[in-house]
Amino acid sequence: MIFPRALLSIALLATSSAFAPASSHPRSALCIHSTTEAATVQEDVASNAGDRDILIRAARGEQVDRTPVWLMRQAGRYMSDFRQYSDKYPFRERSETPSMAIELSLQCHRAYGMDGIIMFSDILTPLPTLGIEFDVVKGIGPVISTEVRNDEDVAKLADVADVDFDKTLPFIREILGTLSKEAEEANTSLIGFVGAPFTLASYTIEGKSSKHCLRTKKMMMADDDGSSTAMATFLDKLATMIGNYGCHQIECGAQVIQVFESWAHQLSPKQFEQFAKPAAQKAIKIIKEKYPDVPVIYFANGGSSYLECQRDMGADMIAVDWSVDMAEARKILGPDIPISGNVDPTILFGTKEQIEEAVRECIDKAGGPGKHLLNLGHGVMQGTPEEAVGWLVDECKRYKGKDA
Repeated sequence: MIFPRALLSIALLATSSAFAPASSHPRSALCIHSTTEAATVQEDVASNAGDRDILIRAARGEQVDRTPVWLMRQAGRYMSDFRQYSDKYPFRERSETPSMAIELSLQCHRAYGMDGIIMFSDILTPLPTLGIEFDVVKGIGPVISTEVRNDEDVAKLADVADVDFDKTLPFIREILGTLSKEAEEANTSLIGFVGAPFTLASYTIEGKSSKHCLRTKKMMMADDDGSSTAMATFLDKLATMIGNYGCHQIECGAQVIQVFESWAHQLSPKQFEQFAKPAAQKAIKIIKEKYPDVPVIYFANGGSSYLECQRDMGADMIAVDWSVDMAEARKILGPDIPISGNVDPTILFGTKEQIEEAVRECIDKAGGPGKHLLNLGHGVMQGTPEEAVGWLVDECKRYKGKDA
């Protein structure tokens, strides 16, 4: 089922009215196709108590009664309601102003009823806790002004032991605290996320998106030949901060944490094993040691060529990108490792029939309904037709298997 728009709006009236433009959603309260259906949806919300934690249980590796679904970048510019904010306010203002961040987190769930609400934020958000300044420039992307190139630069960064997230990032607790209440009212889960250490290190070292990641790889080679310890030290510092940040999100209300290795495509299998993997494992271990019952999902975008290296990340679930066949990914990881993914996001530009077929195929190849967590193999793309997202979510929730 899909939740009606009114279900999540009550608590926001007092906090976000100054920032909440009138809805222009093309499906016009997308989820309510008729008065009768609206009543049925409300009855389903009340009766399907298992929907509250179905995503959490799936992420832990439990078999559930249907395949749960959420989408990376589900809160994004493909939605006209979202663009009314992104066209007017800079990214950091949107993500660090609680009323706006809360509204942007909830818009997609009100429209489509995914099985999780994810906080609208960015993987770079915690970098200022170490003294690394950044901005997200429209049309360019992240731009990091703090230079980290050598041992001296790393030494200048803040001590991880002194990081106080409530002091440096005070908005996070308010955003997640409110979203936690909204998720409970909506009978769904709250997802937090962090960037993996290598990805944050690369962004910082390069200063922005990079085609070849050359500065980073030079630092990796310097570390490899013993002429510098900057890369290893930086990754270790980031791993500790990120692990602690994941714990902070859980303490603020997040029920699942996804770790994004967004620059995995820049790495060979050997480089992944030597640099990215140990740092990510350390961050994940910090989270799991403190909160063993909170599932952690690891996603290496572009890392499907070394999927076999990800079996022992320490995460509860491995998310895979769209470049690997789901059946092959399941075979490589083995039957005991929970898996998430991996519908090609470009299929959302196809027909309703093509989208529904892609959903069914992905679920079947993952083992059938209830055997994995459906997601895209990357984020929802800008320009994606809004109704296409609804078709994907609806079909995932509807599908009972080949023999049903």
